[in-house]
Amino acid sequence: MSRLTHRAGGAYVPPVPREKLMVTSADGARLYAEIHGPQGAPAVVLAHGWTCSTAFWAPVVRDLAADHRVILYDQRGHGRTPAVRPGGYGTGALADDLVAVLEATLGTGERAVLGGHSLGGMTLMAAAGRPQLRARAAAALLCSTGSAGLATESRVVPLSHPGLRRRVHRAMLGSRAPLGPVTPLGKRILRYVTMGAGATAEQLEACARIVHACPPVVRSHWGKVLYRLELTGGAARLDVPTAVLAGTADRLTPLVHARRLVSVLPDCRGLTVLPGLGHMTPLEDPGAVAGLLRELVQEHLAPRAEVPAPQGERTPQQKQHKQQKQSQQSEPSERQKKEKAA
Repeated sequence: MSRLTHRAGGAYVPPVPREKLMVTSADGARLYAEIHGPQGAPAVVLAHGWTCSTAFWAPVVRDLAADHRVILYDQRGHGRTPAVRPGGYGTGALADDLVAVLEATLGTGERAVLGGHSLGGMTLMAAAGRPQLRARAAAALLCSTGSAGLATESRVVPLSHPGLRRRVHRAMLGSRAPLGPVTPLGKRILRYVTMGAGATAEQLEACARIVHACPPVVRSHWGKVLYRLELTGGAARLDVPTAVLAGTADRLTPLVHARRLVSVLPDCRGLTVLPGLGHMTPLEDPGAVAGLLRELVQEHLAPRAEVPAPQGERTPQQKQHKQQKQSQQSEPSERQKKEKAA
């Protein structure tokens, strides 16, 4: 199990959860999960990426937990979830674990907005055909992720020959080399591989401590799963309203992956592109990620008490909502632009 270390203070330190629990998956694997925010609030379930943990979502949780019930869990071998036998890693296990968490933490008939970063987004695609996910998911956010061809499309080692590039990235994904303690050199390498040039020292420190805490054997097992990944069919079955987010400087899952997802998702609600950001978008721009999750909750999950208006007429609430949406569309932020799917 990972040894988690964090800085003494700051926005990137994981907040204290309201509840901690262990969830049992289909094969008996035990998953660490935690719940933040008020009981009875709209639910958001977040799945982290490769080599990360619940700590990765800290700034997003801080943003959402005031008025949402935020549910997090550690993927197998990450964070406080124990590693499993070598045969226990795969896309089927990802789907089983997500379903187990949903069933253990949501009430009878309750639905949630699901958010997945990197391996977490792949988790949502892997579970897309499960009836439990269809019953529980009101909407989804796929953040800095892809469905296939990771070793070929990666730009960590920018070789021009695709076959050679694939072989080099395969070796990197399956490596069991220890990352060792967090050093200035290690942080420079991590910034190049996972983050944009504008990442702050605090963001980089948080990222390094989380990634370096992942056991090398676990990193290798999941890396081999990533090399073989083929979930394009799963993305095509993810038939809930789904938003996609990606950074333009992402070397691990470049923008081509996001555009491919937009082309196959049955109900894509748009692609958000974050200029200059790398792979760790929830750390690099937590406000953008939390904002999309809030938007999905408001549009697909939160109860609405509006009185139906006559045909052709809008209620004041509907008018205000339309004005807000028009304002957002006409005044994009400096760091964010949206590309709507065709």
